[in-house]
Amino acid sequence: RLAGMKNNQEAYNLVFGISIYDIFGFTNMNYRSHDSNPGRVKVSFGGVCRNIAENMARVGANTKFISVLGNDEKGKSILEHSKLMNVDMSDSLIVEGASTPTYVAILDEHGEMVSAIVDINVDHHITEAFIDSKASVIEGAEYMFFGADNPEILEYIVKKYEGKTKFVLDPVSAAKAVEVKHLLPYFHTVKPNRHEAAVLWWFEINTVEDVRKAGQYLLSLGVKHVFISLDADGVYYCTADEEGIVKPNRVEVINVTGAGDSFIAGVGYAYLNQLSILETVKLAQTMSIITISHEETIHPEMAVDYVKEKIDAIEWTVTTF
Repeated sequence: RLAGMKNNQEAYNLVFGISIYDIFGFTNMNYRSHDSNPGRVKVSFGGVCRNIAENMARVGANTKFISVLGNDEKGKSILEHSKLMNVDMSDSLIVEGASTPTYVAILDEHGEMVSAIVDINVDHHITEAFIDSKASVIEGAEYMFFGADNPEILEYIVKKYEGKTKFVLDPVSAAKAVEVKHLLPYFHTVKPNRHEAAVLWWFEINTVEDVRKAGQYLLSLGVKHVFISLDADGVYYCTADEEGIVKPNRVEVINVTGAGDSFIAGVGYAYLNQLSILETVKLAQTMSIITISHEETIHPEMAVDYVKEKIDAIEWTVTTF
């Protein structure tokens, strides 16, 4: 049995949050409004938390995912896909007669978005009573991962289940970070980017000194592990005992979407496998690097052997303080 784990074979991470059915329309040539444009339509599954859960499961971490779906074809296809990916969504809320969260975007011939519609009305069906019906799933998890897209429910969970599991936060955006700032002391791990960290810390982050101060501030609130993404400058990490910046020397970028989701998934894998903090940062960053090297939000070949092979192939610059 691994030290500090609640279960051995059955140790699992729990991801909680929204799933989105994404529909993108790409125009072939000159986009015309108020008209039918010839082009192609692509459907994929998204939502930050759903992406985190899929990436986590793809690298072999035991993953449960609680989400909310309508009982429509879109919801059924997300559930089917999750089964294929080994993501256990059996504790999700399926709402009769509701529409699964859907995002429809129209892009012009330059790839710029000209219009979009977001339908996430089903979200309000996640109530405190529903959360409490999942108490044993929450308490049984080694770690519970959140985006900040439902601040009220997030607050209810971290306050009610404090000490029962360890909470991990991806603030998702600077605007969302503002709404969960007061809850930071409840989190074991926080993974903001530079802009989100600036909101959480109150000051802009332009220098290494700034990021170190932000990290120390988050630790002072009770956060145990801090990871701050510095984009091309790598990832800053700090715990009570260790602090540094890990940067890959060369990165190929095709599409940055999903980089943060795969990083958090890597953290989840590393925690279940009890990797050191430095190994955690390298593995999580490698998953990000793999993700942004492909046009899809989730790399179709994401797998633990591929990640480990890639970690060794990357030249890293590690600065410790």
